[in-house]
Amino acid sequence: MASDKAQYLVALIAEFAEHYGLTTTQAAKYLSQYKALELYDRQYGYLHTQSFASNVRDLSAYCRRMGGTL
Repeated sequence: MASDKAQYLVALIAEFAEHYGLTTTQAAKYLSQYKALELYDRQYGYLHTQSFASNVRDLSAYCRRMGGTL
């Protein structure tokens, strides 16, 4: 289970990075800074059933609520 969760997170960060024109390192730092990775950890059971596009939108909105600008 943990392996699936980690693999999905890597893919999600890559999708987020591509969507915003960031490197995966930049995307991971941004998502961490605005607590989206904590949200992902808590909500993995739901998030992994949704599309990457939907998750990118949701994580972006969450980051904006937490002070992010993307």
